Amino acid sequence: MSLVNIDRAIRLSAPDVEALIQGRMIAAIVWRTFNPGEQYALYPGNVSGDLPCDRYYRSHFLPVAQKALAQLNSDKVSIKAWAKCELCQMVNEAESLEALSRLTVWKTEALQQILQQRPFIFVAYLRVYLLPQPLEMSVHPSGNFVPLPKSLNVTDSTPVLSESIFAKRRQKLQKLEPPEHPELEELQSALVHLSTTNPKAKQLDAEIKIFLGWSENLPAAKPDLDLDWIKTIAALGNRSIELEEKKSNYQAGTDFENITRQSLEFLGFQIEKAYKGGAGGLDLFCSKPYPLVGECKAGKLIPSRTAEELIKLGGMHLSRDKFLESTKLVIGPGNPSGDMLKAAQEWKISIINAMTLQKLVELKAKYPGAVNLVELKPYLEMGRQIDDRINDYIQKLEREIRLRSQIIQAVKQLCSDSDFPTVVEIKVQYNATFAATDSKLTNESVKDLTIELASPLTGYLGRIKGDNWQSDRFYFLRDLPLDD
Repeated sequence: MSLVNIDRAIRLSAPDVEALIQGRMIAAIVWRTFNPGEQYALYPGNVSGDLPCDRYYRSHFLPVAQKALAQLNSDKVSIKAWAKCELCQMVNEAESLEALSRLTVWKTEALQQILQQRPFIFVAYLRVYLLPQPLEMSVHPSGNFVPLPKSLNVTDSTPVLSESIFAKRRQKLQKLEPPEHPELEELQSALVHLSTTNPKAKQLDAEIKIFLGWSENLPAAKPDLDLDWIKTIAALGNRSIELEEKKSNYQAGTDFENITRQSLEFLGFQIEKAYKGGAGGLDLFCSKPYPLVGECKAGKLIPSRTAEELIKLGGMHLSRDKFLESTKLVIGPGNPSGDMLKAAQEWKISIINAMTLQKLVELKAKYPGAVNLVELKPYLEMGRQIDDRINDYIQKLEREIRLRSQIIQAVKQLCSDSDFPTVVEIKVQYNATFAATDSKLTNESVKDLTIELASPLTGYLGRIKGDNWQSDRFYFLRDLPLDD
């Protein structure tokens, strides 16, 4: 970390400044050659040139550009960032303008007009850093350089983009290579308005920006109020709640049946709506990914007659073949009676505690892709209480998630410079940093993990394909946080 003194700013259009701060681009059009190492604050002004905003900026960026211009104040300017020039490139070939447009927020039309007015377009590559707090200053009416009312002593500890991400973006800009995911840029733009009022859209917006290399940090996670019900699974199964809420035994049992169905559906089972419990009714039946018939029992004890009820009602409401091939499950917060355990063994019924179900649903809520119902099935052992087996499955998933998080950290550590690591280098870093003697990873296992983590559906790593997997290179995009 180095200390930097900034005493003046460069004037750029407010939308350009916003694009730089958001990490959407790393370039600025300047009026002369900038030397590497020049450092300035970023002063937001009006759009330069004769073209209106909608002809100057690409359609996917236009809502952001219009908002940035609308926020300009006639009396005050807010300076939020400073930048260091890393390179300055001259562009004067008409065929290069379209490629430059695809990598920035400017329309080809706007670049063409600039080139008509000058012999060159000077494109400065700027490494942008956020100020600890915005600097408010009076509007400076004119000039490419704007003196600051006071010098700023800042550090380079708050870059918008890490060194590795900036290096990758710089390489693409220098070579004028096409963007990798233009369709995601369009999707992100469509989320701009939604993300201000919809938390899920905001989360998706942040994840897309990370995948595109525009950002590296998700916003601080806020509790998802839509998932608060998960915390009540075990409590609704405990019949003592009747005393607190003055509920009847029937109503307490119905509440537990409802939240059990909701839990299994959340895990991915297809719940058949025809089976809704009640007097003489089957509590629940799941048809996919495999048949599962269930009986819910709220209370301190799972009575012995529960097994009899499940067998009787299952045989009454389902065909013989469908019932016999179904996994049979009793869910309740209490302990099964001795007779119930014997009956479970005889009728091949699995018993699970409501709290164990809650833990499984909590894991699914935190890591939506983690719970695989086909993988879960062998843990639903017949004829016994299976909480220990479900806990084994949960611990297995947690180990697998931790492994992936550590692979991401190994890549992040290796991306501290401009070189992106290969599978072999990632394996060596992981084994040296995280693995115990008996848990060293092989090249093959790291290859599979890195490709998985670089998938567009996960987006934790980026991947530059080589001639084969041994020459593939990977770079960090975002963390996979863990609860320690």
